[in-house]
Amino acid sequence: MIRHLCDGVATPHTALADQAVAATADIETDGDLQLALFVLSASAYGSFDALDAELEWDPALVATRRVIERAFEAALRERLALPDLPAPTADAVARALFDLTAADTGPSLSRHLAKKATLDQAHEFLVHRTVYTLREADPHSWAIPRLTGRPKAALVEIQSDEYGGGRPERVHATLFARAVRAAGLSDSYGAYIDDVPAVTLASHNAMSMFGLNRRLLGAIVGHLAAFEMTSSIPNRLYAEGLRRLGFGDEVCAYFDEHVEADAVHEQIAARDLAGALAEDHPEMLPDILFGAAACLSVDGRVGAHMIDAWSRGESSLRPEAGR
Repeated sequence: MIRHLCDGVATPHTALADQAVAATADIETDGDLQLALFVLSASAYGSFDALDAELEWDPALVATRRVIERAFEAALRERLALPDLPAPTADAVARALFDLTAADTGPSLSRHLAKKATLDQAHEFLVHRTVYTLREADPHSWAIPRLTGRPKAALVEIQSDEYGGGRPERVHATLFARAVRAAGLSDSYGAYIDDVPAVTLASHNAMSMFGLNRRLLGAIVGHLAAFEMTSSIPNRLYAEGLRRLGFGDEVCAYFDEHVEADAVHEQIAARDLAGALAEDHPEMLPDILFGAAACLSVDGRVGAHMIDAWSRGESSLRPEAGR
């Protein structure tokens, strides 16, 4: 499949994807399937120069991506418990989203980093974050041309901040690249793909799947709402923990930036984006809640994986990566 993406040499990867999907016990922790989906989505983003742009819409490659996406989406829908649908009004949807995020009682990665994490664990945390954060905001931006009116204006307002408000040095992905460099890590996108487990790839892949598929517009909006609504306090704790471990402002500035920005974004995302979309398109309300629940669940699995590994005195990165 990767050879096909790079040089057009076709292989029976769609049939192989069918076989792998049928054989997997848990697609979210299946390294082969999550890596394949990550690379297939990377072609749409233009993440790697080696991926031939002429092959982005190659029918066999798109078909392979859809095989994996269908299985991934089905697994999420089967596993996630959604709350009762609120009335399709901005206020009711916002309240439902705040209730949903408040009910998330999984292990707190941010509190662990603030109080207990070691220097090695902090470096691992940053490695996990490179998979999404060096492309921060891009998965959600796929929704912009698909929205109209109030939801479109709200998303553009949020994304404008994510992309630095016209100041390239303030782009959030750029701030994070500066942070990982200052921490002694590589800021090259994809540098740690072989090091992170499947659940970390799954977190990014869920966003990409929601963003790239127009029929899942409600899900990417709900995902962003939950993402923003669970960001401000954790980022404050991340900054506290990193400073406790001796990291300076060059590393912590990225996390500091999100404390105030995301406190504002959460209100816009809940009411003006997700709530307004539900008012305009009540049929999207179930997917708005699905996307929000998926965000909490998939990201929660990443945090739980790290904390579980560290509680056993082990690395949270893949052992075969040799780190």
